[in-house]
Formats: sequence, C-alpha cells, structure tokens
Amino acid sequence: MLSLRTVQVNRYVTPLREGGSLPGIAEADDGFLYVVKFRGAGQGCKALIAELLGGEIARKLGFKIPEIVFAQLDEAFGRTEGDEEIQDLLRASEGGNLALHYLSGALTYDPAVITVDATLASKIVWLDSFIMNVDRTCRNTNMLWWKKELWLIDHGAAFYFHHSWDNPEKQAQSPFSMIKDHVLLPQASELAIVNETYQQLLTPTFFEEVVSLIPDEWLLVDAPFATIAEHRNAYVQFLTNRLSAATIFINQANHARETLI
Repeated sequence: MLSLRTVQVNRYVTPLREGGSLPGIAEADDGFLYVVKFRGAGQGCKALIAELLGGEIARKLGFKIPEIVFAQLDEAFGRTEGDEEIQDLLRASEGGNLALHYLSGALTYDPAVITVDATLASKIVWLDSFIMNVDRTCRNTNMLWWKKELWLIDHGAAFYFHHSWDNPEKQAQSPFSMIKDHVLLPQASELAIVNETYQQLLTPTFFEEVVSLIPDEWLLVDAPFATIAEHRNAYVQFLTNRLSAATIFINQANHARETLI
C-alpha cells in the first residue's frame, strides 16, 4: 500500500524565487532539507495535488523522483521571517503542505550538455502527455542531473483541468497540444513501444492507491463535488479514462515531433 512520511518543518532556510509559487528550502525534524511547496501559494492545494499525483505516477513508471513527504507547519513557524511576502505565505500555509527531498549539489538539466537517449526521452514525453504537464520545456526543464542520473521534479502544473473540473471526460480523451514545446520531444521516437509497457504498469488499483494519498483537507478546497469520496473518484476516473485514450495523445506527440525533425 502506498504511503508518504510526514515531517515537521523546523526552520525556513531560503526561498526559491525562480518558482512561480515561491517554494522554499526548509529543514525538517528528521535533519534533512526539503523543497517545500506551500498550500498558501497562488495555485493552492490544487498544485500540491498535482505534485503528489504526478510525482508518484512517475515513480511507479520507474523514474527517479525525490522522496515526496507531507510537511507540517505549526502556527508559530515563520514569525521571525523578515520578508513580509514570505511571512504571509507561511502564515497562509499552516498545517499540511507537500515537500520533496532536496537534492544537494544537483545540476539543472541542460540539453546542450547532457544527451538523453530515445527510450528515456519517449518515457518522459509519454508521462508528461499523460498527466498534461505543461512545465518541461527548454525554458524550464524541471529535470536535474544528480549522482550521474536524471531526476524529474516539479509536477505542480500538471492536471491543469482540475482547477475548474470543466468536462473531465472530454479532457481525458483530448490530445495534449502543448507537448510541442517539450524539451525532449525531438528524441522521443519510441512512444508506441513505451505505451505498451506503461499500459501494464498503470492499473485501476494503483490509481485508487495514489489518489487515496491526497489529504481530505486538500479536497475540501474549491471542490465542485458533494463529497470527498466523489472528488477522489473523479481523479481515479480521469486517470483511468486518460490511460485508455493514450493513442490520442501519442498521435499528437508524434505529429508535433514530425514538424520538428
């Protein structure tokens, strides 16, 4: 059964201002540093849900993902922070947040320096098409090179439809046109082969397990559903429908790739 650890954030270290939601590096009670994604940031709990689902789906598919944990902030946290903007963010984020283990010394992936082979590129493009991740472009690759391996980070912009839940059935069956901007699309020549493998790895049981990780309190924010159970089921149904429509987003990715090469 899937589960995430919970840590208590003890010390705010520094903001990561290149992130639109102003994540920050913080130290937790287990002695490790984490990149904390705050519920009080602009996209709120929806970004945390996307980060959790996107990251754990990627892990299931075999990608290197920093450990994801729940990060608790008590009401006293951040009172001594001198930056007023950050202090407001921390106050708005009391309670449960999400954090990723900080990969100290990691380098930002640079396509001009590090070559990704066709198989790995196809796997990453398939993942991002599946979860509708708009954030893996040349401008913002959201990949790190750490200990001679490629690590995927920052999936908070995925599943963008869930900010409104406007016709999720149609969204699940739709192509992903923004894949044209994906940094690894030119190398992604094995999408059909990758799809055969991933269709076996992603099951309804796994979707239920990963969605069950979402805290109830996050599902109560801006929810168009009558109950938490309905909200969870909507995510499971979307993921199931999206997987069954893989041919649609694969065709879109292949078409976009043909225009580039």
